[in-house]
Amino acid sequence: MNTHHTPLIESPLLSQINKAPVYLKCENMQQTHSFKARGAWHAINALKNSSNGVITHSSGNHGAALSWAAKSKGIEAHIVVPENAPQSKIENIKRYGGIVHFCGAGLDAREEKMKAIQAQGNQVFIPPYNHEDIIAGQSTCAREIFSEVKNIHTLLVPVGGGGLLSGSAIAAREASPNTKVIGCEPAEADDAYRSFHSGKLEHPGNPTTMADGLRTGLGDITFGYIKSMVNDIYTVTEQDIYNAWAFVIHHLKLIIEPSCAVPFAVWKSKLNHWQGQPVAIIITGGNIDLSNLPPQEDSFNFL
Repeated sequence: MNTHHTPLIESPLLSQINKAPVYLKCENMQQTHSFKARGAWHAINALKNSSNGVITHSSGNHGAALSWAAKSKGIEAHIVVPENAPQSKIENIKRYGGIVHFCGAGLDAREEKMKAIQAQGNQVFIPPYNHEDIIAGQSTCAREIFSEVKNIHTLLVPVGGGGLLSGSAIAAREASPNTKVIGCEPAEADDAYRSFHSGKLEHPGNPTTMADGLRTGLGDITFGYIKSMVNDIYTVTEQDIYNAWAFVIHHLKLIIEPSCAVPFAVWKSKLNHWQGQPVAIIITGGNIDLSNLPPQEDSFNFL
């Protein structure tokens, strides 16, 4: 069992507004319904010794991905999850065989709980993003995009911990050096934006954005790639994210997480930056509770 080469589709509606093609990379159709499967699979296959199992902290998608990848190799996976993580993501972790340990909200709480468990079991830590093997795995997403379309002007990528953004920037540098790689972040979780513009790693604090997959902070490794290879980072408001989320679900008919709506909101808010040029947006995942979808009437506030 391996990761999928996911579909890259053009949106006629968005392309019409953009006056050039807008391509959507559908990682919501990836194994475990998230791009995180790429990094987890690559990291698990690179392990030298896993006799004591693996451990990580995650708001959900990395935990499910690591659980899936570890189970495929017969390896035990322990996942530290914040108590405010969506129930659908918690169930995904369990479905793929992960052992769930709850912690408080915030990066510090995650790391403290994980270290306590690791001290007892000596599991191998597989970080959710700040790891060369994870970044290499995530880079395969953009590599697939560039293998199918050669003239992408701008690639819009959500940024939380920065693994996908780092991998995308590396892939663009190698396969499509003229492509501008833009990080897309909630204004309520803007440590990547602050770090990019200050030139030093900023603390994420305790973000409360609805984009739960982006409630984390950059690592030193991902920040190194981002500050040297990414063209810019833009932020959007919670209302912008919500409107984009409702629009994509009801008008593009794609089941996505709020985190995936962030680059759509950036695309719309900065349209003059790339209108008339081909754009690609990475849809990072589709693990949501379907009972909590936004109503259709809210989808008309996006365009």
